[in-house]
Amino acid sequence: MLGVLAVENYRSLRRLVVPLRRLTVVTGPNGSGKSNLYRALRLLAHAARNGAVAALAREGGLPSTLWAGPAVLGRSVRDGEHPVQGTARTGPVGLRLGFAGDDFGYAMDLGLPVRTDSAFALDPEFKRECVWRGPLLRPARLLADRHGPVVRVRGTSGSWQSVRCDLRPYDGMLVEAVDPREAPELLLLRERIRSWRFYDHVRTDADAPARRTQVGTRTPVLGHDGADLAAALQTIREVGDYAAMDKAVDQAFPGSRVEIAHDAGRFELTMTQHGLLRRLGSAELSDGTLRYLLWVAALLTPRPPALLVLNEPETSLHPDLLPPLADLIVTAAAGMQIVVVTHSRPLAAAIDACSHAGGGAPAHQVELTKQFGQTAIEDQEPLDEPPWQWPKR
Repeated sequence: MLGVLAVENYRSLRRLVVPLRRLTVVTGPNGSGKSNLYRALRLLAHAARNGAVAALAREGGLPSTLWAGPAVLGRSVRDGEHPVQGTARTGPVGLRLGFAGDDFGYAMDLGLPVRTDSAFALDPEFKRECVWRGPLLRPARLLADRHGPVVRVRGTSGSWQSVRCDLRPYDGMLVEAVDPREAPELLLLRERIRSWRFYDHVRTDADAPARRTQVGTRTPVLGHDGADLAAALQTIREVGDYAAMDKAVDQAFPGSRVEIAHDAGRFELTMTQHGLLRRLGSAELSDGTLRYLLWVAALLTPRPPALLVLNEPETSLHPDLLPPLADLIVTAAAGMQIVVVTHSRPLAAAIDACSHAGGGAPAHQVELTKQFGQTAIEDQEPLDEPPWQWPKR
């Protein structure tokens, strides 16, 4: 389980160290940095698939994603005595992302090329990557260290050995330097990150893939676009927690039941509702109903990931559906770590109430705010931050 997420110089996240728990709810007003925090988590996930550089390119390149404010905010600026002014940069340009749990930690430092004649001069380079054992980076706990093109791993005897000396600056060591024999920790960490799942604005419009009849196969993991929703729900019914699925549907739509019609391998989502004489097909369901069923399939997956991140799951949902959604999220958190990013305070309150009512650990609430253009955690003083140490270049 992740205990800490750290971001530095990414958009409004000039320096943010976020404590995470089994169930973390990130809230805050519009423009406070919730989407940036979500994107930062996705960038970390891309690093395990060599996609971080491409993901930054889609955002306009590294210069477009770096913190746009001054490197230092003086007390006179914070007190309003003087306007914000640019300052001379004393350190290297870099975007840093990292996380840590009880067993492993990982951090990467991305910067611009020193000098290049390439047309891809805006592509960032990996300046440093580190993997360590335990929640805090310490030299004695380092397991793998990448500095420029060189990757070293600590062997079973405790001595260092180089596994790569020619790593390209735009390739991450979690992809290019993984060796099951010499660096098994890298392999374990990479596969754990690759299991992370992200769901944001799944489509529910009239032409949404989830409304179409699809050829179905066993689907323990709902696709990112929800096209395999019918097959995913049928998989839950056959090999997953079907009782929890029926409960989630009945709580949201009393007297209703989801059934999957299948003919010659083609699956269609249907729904029986109280008072109706026939089942409704997926094309007839409202946007809110379909979206709720998508969250049922995502959260009750028979193959839970190490981390599941939901971005604004309350979109298109009627307020009456927020308590059932909260109960569904709390139920799913018993089997995996979940981060919910939302601007809906009623949903955050419902999740908190459900977690207390269930007798388990309460949901951890992180409220973001913005001060002088930079994102901060409400009521978190510097001494309240989880311990974190960045690797030096």
